[in-house]
Amino acid sequence: MGRAYQNRKMSMAKTAAIKTSIYSRYSREIYVTAKAGGADPSANLSLRSLIDRAKKDQVPSHVIEKALDKASSGVGEDFQVARYEGFGPGGSMVLVDCLTDNANRTIGDVRPAFTKGKGKIGTPGTVAHMFDHAAIFVFKGDEDEVLETLLLGDVDVTDVESDEGMLTVIAPHTEYARARNALTEAYPSIDFEVDEIQFVPKGETVLTGDELEQFEKLLDLLDACEDVQNVYHDVKLD
Repeated sequence: MGRAYQNRKMSMAKTAAIKTSIYSRYSREIYVTAKAGGADPSANLSLRSLIDRAKKDQVPSHVIEKALDKASSGVGEDFQVARYEGFGPGGSMVLVDCLTDNANRTIGDVRPAFTKGKGKIGTPGTVAHMFDHAAIFVFKGDEDEVLETLLLGDVDVTDVESDEGMLTVIAPHTEYARARNALTEAYPSIDFEVDEIQFVPKGETVLTGDELEQFEKLLDLLDACEDVQNVYHDVKLD
């Protein structure tokens, strides 16, 4: 089995400036998630998963706690989700997820990033239909055993992929909680390398030479935007 998917994560760079940017993004997402579903991780599965990811990415505890306290207090910014779609070099497709308290500022950052990266921002629906909104879990395990566990848990599984002992489980985003609960109940010591909801491309674009170099520049420009949380695309990157 195997369907290509792309999971672009912000790299944990050594510079303090980039670390601060990563902390800020996690802080914002934790705040929004806690405000929407409650600040108790034991009762908010999405928040629990997000905090686990933040800890793996070495986000300090005080950053996490401050975001939770802010959400609990009811005082803070009113962030909204903003999603932008467009094309990159070579006909590649890009989805950009943002959390913003100023939509004009956000589009004012994202649009020039597309332009400088030799891309073009589109209207809603331009490329979204070429991505599946899916729950992604990556961890060590036995493919047949895990598949049986998920089926017994009545989880609607889209795909299970095995690569050198690492399993990738893909399910519809609506199955996230059911899938995660089935896995954690069956394997209490499970250690997720990836545990999140992503946009998975239905196809793959291969770029080479100048087009690949320009596309990587586009990703860097988007990552530098203050309000950008995640960037999804269909380009095969080594």
